[in-house]
Amino acid sequence: MRRPILRLGADALTEPARPVAAITTEIATLIDDMIDTMYAAPGIGLAAPQVGVPLRVFVIDLSLGHDRGELITMVNPEFVDRAGMQLEEEGCLSVPGFTATVARPHRAVVRGLDREGQPQTLEGDGLLARAFQHEIDHLDGRLFTDRLRGIKRDLIVRKIHKLARAGKW
Repeated sequence: MRRPILRLGADALTEPARPVAAITTEIATLIDDMIDTMYAAPGIGLAAPQVGVPLRVFVIDLSLGHDRGELITMVNPEFVDRAGMQLEEEGCLSVPGFTATVARPHRAVVRGLDREGQPQTLEGDGLLARAFQHEIDHLDGRLFTDRLRGIKRDLIVRKIHKLARAGKW
């Protein structure tokens, strides 16, 4: 089932998510719904807080659903290692229509549980490392706009406030 994606300004996006205590049928349903929502958006990643659920769960698929073997589900993720730096344009399903260049690690190693509750450690570089950091930011109550400074951040925030006042956000 597709769930609505919260947009910048929703309080739920600024609160740190809680760890998942156990992989239950409700968590399995949440994961399935997140996958459906991510593919429908379309996007390459989605964190549970973006659909209003304050739990530490994210899904990522760099193939946009074209290769289900690339689907990553991570429960209670934490960084093991991060190295290097990349500066690339980034967007977010919770900030549709806006992008900005954001500094992220070039390489990241993340540890957590898979959808069956089994421990997993995944390593990614480039876009995957960026996606890991982006989704874990959501779990920590941050959006990519929180990593921006100066005029770029101000422009995005002002445009969103203007859209909100006009009822278009």
